[in-house]
Amino acid sequence: MPFLNKLIFPLLLLAASAKAQNNSFTSISPGDTEQDIIYKAAHVTPSPRQLRWQQLELTAFFHFGINTFTNEEWGDGKEDISQFNPTELSAEQWVKTVKDAGIKQVIITAKHHDGFCLWPSRFTEYGIKNTPYKNGKGDIVKEVANACKKYGVGFGIYLSPWDRNSAYYGDSVKYNTYFENQLTELLSNYGKVDEVWFDGANGEGPNGKKQVYDFNSWYKLIRKLQPQAVIAIQGPDVRWVGTETGKGRLTEWSVLPVDEQQEKKIADASQKDVMVKPVVYKAGEDLGSRDRLKGAKGLVWYPAETDVSIRPRWFYHRAEDAKVKSGQELLNIYFTSIGRNSLLLLNIPPDTRGLISDSDVKALKDWAQLRESLFKNNLLKEFTVQCTNGINNRMLVGDQRSFWTTKGKDSTAVIEFDSSAPVSFNVLQLREDITKGQRIEKFSLQCLKDGKWIEITAGTTVGYKRLLSFKPVTSGKIRLLIESSRFNPTLTNVGLFKSDITP
Repeated sequence: MPFLNKLIFPLLLLAASAKAQNNSFTSISPGDTEQDIIYKAAHVTPSPRQLRWQQLELTAFFHFGINTFTNEEWGDGKEDISQFNPTELSAEQWVKTVKDAGIKQVIITAKHHDGFCLWPSRFTEYGIKNTPYKNGKGDIVKEVANACKKYGVGFGIYLSPWDRNSAYYGDSVKYNTYFENQLTELLSNYGKVDEVWFDGANGEGPNGKKQVYDFNSWYKLIRKLQPQAVIAIQGPDVRWVGTETGKGRLTEWSVLPVDEQQEKKIADASQKDVMVKPVVYKAGEDLGSRDRLKGAKGLVWYPAETDVSIRPRWFYHRAEDAKVKSGQELLNIYFTSIGRNSLLLLNIPPDTRGLISDSDVKALKDWAQLRESLFKNNLLKEFTVQCTNGINNRMLVGDQRSFWTTKGKDSTAVIEFDSSAPVSFNVLQLREDITKGQRIEKFSLQCLKDGKWIEITAGTTVGYKRLLSFKPVTSGKIRLLIESSRFNPTLTNVGLFKSDITP
């Protein structure tokens, strides 16, 4: 019998894991109690593509196109494209620069709202094939894709739904066919695509009519040609956090409620793979708390992406060379995006030479060094760990394959850290095991001072990663209180760090 148990237990784990992979959406039944809904919310998990995306933490946008040469942000599709000639362009310099900064995936603006194509599309003349660049033989999408392969960086594309040059725009049937043809080119000719990024920019066409986008058909095409790719922001996998400041919500849930209409669309499309864009049930600062879940008809894993530019605007402008965000400013953004259960998409626009400018390169290097210095030494590694109702106190190792949780049905816990040698710290890092769900609703950090436990900092959600900074504290007796959780809480990492430059 012991041997049989040893055999069955791993099989049960594999079965549970396989089930979890398809648990990014669940329906709410009419008879479900509030407790039932919370239980279901605690067990919604990311799809494999969403999990991979979240674990990237840092991605980059390359805004580059005819706007780079006209000194504009939004072109009207009537630009003289003979201006486009980046004589020193090096996609390898772009990709290596961001990889050195710790960025793991890039997205290239294959086509912005002006309609100018960075690849030789067969379906328009308004593109790179009719410019002086490489005598019309260039393909910058291919150059970026090849550089990503060389340096082991993920590759994504942005294809603007709005095309201000196309005569088809506003004739919804014709334009949607045109758009799918271009999307097919990008998804078929450049190897593996890891992300497809849409925004909702929309306007009137030459006929005075507003274009109606066929997003659902586009999603199906992407799933068919590049099934591993996440579809963001106007897509079923990733949502926009709602601001371009680099600041996410203080309470950020990845599990969100959907209304009856959306629940039916999602369920009808597929019980295993969300194929339509979820619509958030209610808007606001708090999207997924218990109060927000009460009226839900379904629950979906729909994580947030926080996008921001390293410069004041999105395309390169020489006048902004002295306005590049510093390494310190980027570290602040790291805390308010990734440190608030989001992924950071940082825009780094190449200049008219076709290179990432020196000022941007320096800022990225400084940022990487600040992060390296701050997070290289988890001060808690020298502490002993004790939790009376805890299982597997390996949360100091930071290994995603192991996690701490509680016994039985305990949804609260006190984790004590003890050391004979006090340490000084001013940053707390927490990480949940999101493959089990997002569960922690409230936590606090305390230290023992003069025989009393004093609160240092506190927060609500954790999710993939939570970072909090505070005034420096010196102590050898610290405890983390999980004060509220939707089910047994999990942690893959608890860290305390000391920074001379506090975010």
